[in-house]
Amino acid sequence: MRSTLQKYLLIPRLIGLSRSAPKDRPLAWDTYWAGIRGRGAGSGILWDSGTDNEFLGYRDVLLRYLDRELPVVDVGCGHGRFTRALAGVFPQAIGVDISGHAVAHAGAHSSSRGSHGAAGSIRYAARDMTVPGAARELAGQGDANVFIRGVLHVLDEADRAALVENVRLLAGSRGTVFLAETNFQGNPVEYVSLLGATTQSIPAPLEMAIRGLPMPGHFGPQERALAFPAEAWELLEDGDVAIETHPLTGVAGQSQVPGYFAVLRPQG
Repeated sequence: MRSTLQKYLLIPRLIGLSRSAPKDRPLAWDTYWAGIRGRGAGSGILWDSGTDNEFLGYRDVLLRYLDRELPVVDVGCGHGRFTRALAGVFPQAIGVDISGHAVAHAGAHSSSRGSHGAAGSIRYAARDMTVPGAARELAGQGDANVFIRGVLHVLDEADRAALVENVRLLAGSRGTVFLAETNFQGNPVEYVSLLGATTQSIPAPLEMAIRGLPMPGHFGPQERALAFPAEAWELLEDGDVAIETHPLTGVAGQSQVPGYFAVLRPQG
């Protein structure tokens, strides 16, 4: 009872912090990325654990379903951690993000390590994938695989539908879509408490996200069924997954958020 009360004493602080978040989605994300300094666990990026452990957990599923002869588009690539990992599997990895500052971070990081992963080349583009036609020529004239991590749970229903239409155009007849999203079922207070927020302190990367970005929702089987309806998409595999975040507290498991993954292919 006492611990529950302590959590809810966070509400006034959270309201105060979130008031400064821009209401315009592209502006919010670009402003957030403009304020990021450093990389990996040394940066302020809330959803970057600083390791490839989460990607390695997806790798077998990617190899099982995605055509390795096709390029892969990383939608919502941010600073490019997953784009660079994908370039170790596919001939070309294309990271796309709504924020030009995010793409600049990604490009700088890739340049410092060379423009190629273990297998393929890497490039980035700043593009809002909820805009009709945004997928046009992103992966050339052919089909592409699509990787989405942590994007759909921050979009409203209309923007999800617009993004999915662009994803369908990217995938074409040969491409496959892999998505991984947070699916935490509690309320916002319980969510930030899971990540280490207390009435005494809020870890800096978490506070930065609360100040600058809209509060996320969740994305699980029900949301997937609405966004990727069965008459248009074939569900190949889905299940639970742990989304790894910045290690904020040093408490085992506190940097992992319950998540959901799915592998889908356009019908017809």
